Amino acid sequence: MRVIIIDYGAGNIKSIQFAFKCLGVDAVLSNDIDEIRTADKIIFPGVGAASTAMKMLQESGLDKLIPKLKQPVLGICLGMQLMCNTSEEGNTIGLGIFNVAVKRFNNALKVPQMGWNTISNLKSSLFTGVKENEFMYLVHSFYAEICAEGIATSDYGIEYAAALQKNNFYGVQFHPEKSGIEGAKILQNFLNL
Repeated sequence: MRVIIIDYGAGNIKSIQFAFKCLGVDAVLSNDIDEIRTADKIIFPGVGAASTAMKMLQESGLDKLIPKLKQPVLGICLGMQLMCNTSEEGNTIGLGIFNVAVKRFNNALKVPQMGWNTISNLKSSLFTGVKENEFMYLVHSFYAEICAEGIATSDYGIEYAAALQKNNFYGVQFHPEKSGIEGAKILQNFLNL
């Protein structure tokens, strides 16, 4: 199985590669359009600012490629947010895969939300073997609103979409690669799709 991690300069790559290595898979870092197009599974990571990351995707042509991919694609953290319509972070226009807006947590909350929080309302084979209210590791100041494509929720002063799915596209706000045994189950479930 060929697993490609999209390399566009905004990823938390090493921990993702290590998590897949623990599952017996060598996930390869690549920004080559043909290599990405022909992979079995795609990981779309992201750490940093939405507007900067989107600009890097546009400069490499990956903004046109990603929405057309036919194999399973998993967006993680900022990767998931960039798959949405828009983000308040830098007034960014996203890839428009998920029909939802990304908003900033209000000023009454400490941001970023950093640490462990529960996920619930699990609705996808991505969560096979994961119990309701399991803890996942999160670091984010922006969130995807509750929407029809939501497959899990979390709560941080407001209930928000912790995971999204549309056709072959999946997104998680949390970091499965940093979420211990339960996060590893989610990555394995993604490999099993």
